[in-house]
Amino acid sequence: MEVGLIGSCTNSSYQDLSRAASLARQVAEKKLSVASPLIINPGSEQIRATAERDGMMDEFQEIGAVIMANACGPCIGQWKRHTDDPTRKNSIVTSFNRNFAKRADGNPNTYAFVASPELTMALTIAGDLCFNPLKDRLMNHDGEKVKLAEPVGDELPLHGFTSGDGGYMAPTGSGTAVEVNPASQRLQLLTPFPAWEGSDLLDMPLLIKAQGKCTTDHISMAGPWLRFRGHLENISDNMLMGAVNAFNGETNSVWSRLTNAYDTVSGTAKAYKSEGISSIVVAEENYGEGSSREHAAMEPRFLNVRVILAKSFARIHETNLKKQGMLALTFVDKADYDKVREHDRLSVTGLKEFAPGRNLTVTLHHEDGTKESFETQHTYNEQQIAWFRAGSALNAR
Repeated sequence: MEVGLIGSCTNSSYQDLSRAASLARQVAEKKLSVASPLIINPGSEQIRATAERDGMMDEFQEIGAVIMANACGPCIGQWKRHTDDPTRKNSIVTSFNRNFAKRADGNPNTYAFVASPELTMALTIAGDLCFNPLKDRLMNHDGEKVKLAEPVGDELPLHGFTSGDGGYMAPTGSGTAVEVNPASQRLQLLTPFPAWEGSDLLDMPLLIKAQGKCTTDHISMAGPWLRFRGHLENISDNMLMGAVNAFNGETNSVWSRLTNAYDTVSGTAKAYKSEGISSIVVAEENYGEGSSREHAAMEPRFLNVRVILAKSFARIHETNLKKQGMLALTFVDKADYDKVREHDRLSVTGLKEFAPGRNLTVTLHHEDGTKESFETQHTYNEQQIAWFRAGSALNAR
């Protein structure tokens, strides 16, 4: 085991940290050392400030822990991992809430094991995945074998919570100019998305037919990409790069109508956009599951994807798409997903009569000249339809 990480929004409550801190105290008491690097990542400013007031942060730092910002941090890949060889298979233990490949440090060779905060702390002290704190003993500096006592912690702070730094900065007024270096690779001023043209969306090329699970991490990967989250154009280069193409079983490889060749998803969408062509994405169940990541909705909108047609949506992501002025449609008959072919052009009609509860029609224009049409449904209310017509919720204010 090479690194132990404790934190995340769901696994760094006051009780979690206090139980981990009780193990940290035993390191000095039992004359031990911490065998693996330890990173503490408080999940909120209130937890961080309260734990610091009550001395926990000092206890972690005294045994060599690195205290990171109270944010998502390493849980979504914002962690500069120091390793001698990134191609070497290695193991870490975290108390974060996900552990799929590349989630924590962007390295596909890292095996991340999820454990409770106190078990993560015990394994970090031992530096060994095989260590069983219930019965195994550790050799201390005096050559004695000692056993870690069961961790204890307070469910709530004895002196209540403290708020810490709220982080709020009062606005300086509408006359303030915001200047961004046009050469910056990390910041870019947003420009409003265009309003709906007032007509149906016709003959859109299929950008990708996603197969299987397509979460916000498949749509907008985290990790090293997060340095571009203030630059919509740059972060859009990761759009749907993790989605599996139903036609070739590959990721980040889709057929382009312009070149009759395969290219990246974002590269193909950019080429369509440069030619003034809108495109459409087709997906399966629970599209957009996962973190409520605005970029997963903003990137397709920025690259002129106008419609996401899925078997079903994750609720929050569906709302995010609506806020960006996109059409989030679902199949009335989910079997219609199978009718979509790789070289299809798709039309969405009925938009002039777009209203709550009124279905829209999708027509597939196949390469062989045949056509198929089917109904799609939506959950837009009047306000959300106004967002679509205006081009986004911000435009409709």
